[in-house]
Amino acid sequence: MDRHFVGWRERVSLPEWGIESIVAKVDSGALTSSIHIENLVELPEGRIRFDVVLSRSEHHQRVSVEAVCLKMRRVRSSNGHVSVRPLVETTMRMGAVTKKIQLTLVGREKMKSRMLVGRQALSDDFAVVCDQAFIAGQPR
Repeated sequence: MDRHFVGWRERVSLPEWGIESIVAKVDSGALTSSIHIENLVELPEGRIRFDVVLSRSEHHQRVSVEAVCLKMRRVRSSNGHVSVRPLVETTMRMGAVTKKIQLTLVGREKMKSRMLVGRQALSDDFAVVCDQAFIAGQPR
């Protein structure tokens, strides 16, 4: 199977959510992908609504999203802290690849990147070039 090269940081599109470009850190050490959200609201029938914050410096740049909460997932952060986060699914485009991925929703306000792409989203399609960034090009 052909693998597409990506750097340690890439631009990602989430077309089902109306997000054309968000900068994501590619992290082969993380199992699950995650994205920075605020204003999480539980809705009937297992649905949730939240705001995806697109930029660290332009805090007003956000998209309101409604999705099905697949389940609550326990996640252990790199510093060992365990938290329980909502898990959702959407389509991701990175470079020439479009695929369904699962994301946990979390506050990443202290992190430089609004999104983290983990191993499950990378599997089968991507090879990470750890000393380069933005090599996949704009999401197509």
